Amino acid sequence: METYASILLWVLPVFMVMMTFEMLYGHFTNKQTYSFMDTLSSLSSGITNVLKDSLGLVVVILSYPYILDSIAFFDLESSVLLYIVAFICIDFASYWNHRLNHKVNIFWNRHVIHHSSEEFNLACALRQSISAWIGFGALFLIPAAFFGVPPEIIAFLAPLHLFSQFWYHTQHIGKLGFLEYIIVTPSQHRVHHAINPIYIDKNLSAIFCIWDRVFGTFQEELDDEPPVYGVLKPVNTWNPLLINFQHAFYVIQDAYNTTNFKDKFRIWFMPTGWRPKDVIDKFPRNIINDPQTRSKYSPDYSLFLKFVAVFHFVSINFLVYFFLINFSLMGDDLKFLIGILIFVSVFGFTSLLDLHKWAPYFEMIRSFLSIFALYYINDQFLLTNYNLELSLMTLYFVLSILISIIIIFYKNHVLIGFKNEIT
Repeated sequence: METYASILLWVLPVFMVMMTFEMLYGHFTNKQTYSFMDTLSSLSSGITNVLKDSLGLVVVILSYPYILDSIAFFDLESSVLLYIVAFICIDFASYWNHRLNHKVNIFWNRHVIHHSSEEFNLACALRQSISAWIGFGALFLIPAAFFGVPPEIIAFLAPLHLFSQFWYHTQHIGKLGFLEYIIVTPSQHRVHHAINPIYIDKNLSAIFCIWDRVFGTFQEELDDEPPVYGVLKPVNTWNPLLINFQHAFYVIQDAYNTTNFKDKFRIWFMPTGWRPKDVIDKFPRNIINDPQTRSKYSPDYSLFLKFVAVFHFVSINFLVYFFLINFSLMGDDLKFLIGILIFVSVFGFTSLLDLHKWAPYFEMIRSFLSIFALYYINDQFLLTNYNLELSLMTLYFVLSILISIIIIFYKNHVLIGFKNEIT
């Protein structure tokens, strides 16, 4: 986990630079693909994923070393060929894991966050899951185990394989000629993120598009069918923690409400979106039937609230970089304390952006408890070793309290469109 945290310190700034260039290009060409709050939501989702992966919040029920010991047939020597074989096996495993996430109800909950943005840009690439907390991906690495690929090579290549998927989340690159037959391109991935009927569940490959072509899930981007992005059941929230578990909550609701005992069990493993017949009419849900006429989630915001959003986002990023820079120096208890503070901070400020009536009160309580935790729960470690950083953290939480008070008492003056609650 320490190595992964160190890699992120180099990778994340590169991603931010690339997103900045994409924003500027969109601005100067009048083809802007970013919207303010959606971008903050995407980047906040990336923060939660970074924390989840860094803290190792996953229960592995089937490990790759176990499979390797059980079925290894070849013992390839360390060479370029071994790395090529390993990378191809990782890509093959990614295709089937991805396909499972799209095709089975409960597994869709692990992936819906990545498709939840109604925009398509480099930022939405960072919408990664925190709900995939049960690790069984090694099952799809059986081919790698068969060839005797060592676990350390899988561990080295897996992050590279993941980061290599960032670049093609863009609308500014057209079709790439002969490369369309070899690798996944922006055009192919635009299809994958689209909710047009002809595009649903297509182009599931990660790096090499051969898997889609061989297994029948390939679809070319059509000139007369511009992609419409998002999910068929709009999430209608900027809160990445809610998005991560929204689908699972819906499945639990349906399993509870259906009177058919058989449906209570099979709903989990039915195709994505399947619902028992007796709950469809009783508990209707908003589903997009015509993508071309859908309305994007877009509450009305004042300039003040936009400033508040930037303030929270920048401050939370300070916490994240403090977490990553000092990851190897902190004890497990402090890692989890800082991790929890960041998780709750992301939940709080994105709930504020959703204009929930309870959000400013939650923010006040969250900030008070955070100050208490920083000074008393960590046994003065931060006060002794990171006095300046602790002061800056405290300042953030104090200002957060003041902002919450302003919103509570002066919401009619500082907010536009502040609603009772968005559901």
